[in-house]
Amino acid sequence: QVQLVESGGGLVQAGDSLRLSCAASGRTFSTYAMGWFRQAPGKEREFVSAISWFGGTTYYADSVKGRFTISRDNAKNTVYLQMNSLKPEDTAVYYCAEARNILQVRTTPDYWGQGTQVTVSS
Repeated sequence: QVQLVESGGGLVQAGDSLRLSCAASGRTFSTYAMGWFRQAPGKEREFVSAISWFGGTTYYADSVKGRFTISRDNAKNTVYLQMNSLKPEDTAVYYCAEARNILQVRTTPDYWGQGTQVTVSS
């Protein structure tokens, strides 16, 4: 029932910025946490960031702290990932995810998007 659709990926040079968006529809729960994951070629999917319903709690992987910022607009059912100072190692397919709480979104999300490609050249 729940659909998550990512957008905003593309090809950029190192040091540039991108903002990813994830729009949710067919809501199952009244409140929910959202998160972002990524998967690079030859690597397992890894956690990037997560945000609670009101946005008061956020988590970031060490590799993106200080460069990426997660935010949400609940009136639009949308979560964002602002990515600054991009590096070639950020190249991956980025997926958004949803769960009932911020702990679950880190471990076993209830729903996944289809992913959007981010490519950073050197």
